[in-house]
Amino acid sequence: MTGHPEITELDTAAKELLTEARGHDSRRTARTLVTGTAMRATLIALCEGASMADHDAPPAATLQVVEGRVRLHTRDREWVLDAGHLTAIPHQRHGLAALTDAVVLLTVSLR
Repeated sequence: MTGHPEITELDTAAKELLTEARGHDSRRTARTLVTGTAMRATLIALCEGASMADHDAPPAATLQVVEGRVRLHTRDREWVLDAGHLTAIPHQRHGLAALTDAVVLLTVSLR
C-alpha cells in the first residue's frame, strides 16, 4: 500500500537500542523514528548512569519513558519519570540522566 506510514514496535526498538547503547563509550544511542517539516520523534536509549548534558529546549517537546527510570532536570527543579510516564519538556535549559537502563521517546516540534 503506497503512502502508508512506517510503523515502529517501540518495545522491540527499545531493546535493540539498549543493546547498542551498551556497546558505546557514551552508553547511549538514539534513532529517529519519524521526521517531517513540523515534528520529529526520536527514541533514545541510555544505560544506567548515562546522561544528556544540559541543553536548550526546542519550541515544544514531550518526553515519554518507554522503559526504565530517568531524571529530567532544570537548574531549579527535577522530575523522576518511570516507564509509562509522559511529560512536556520545560521550555528552559534541561538535562536528562538514566537512573536505570532506560529508553525514552522524545517528540519535538520543529516550528
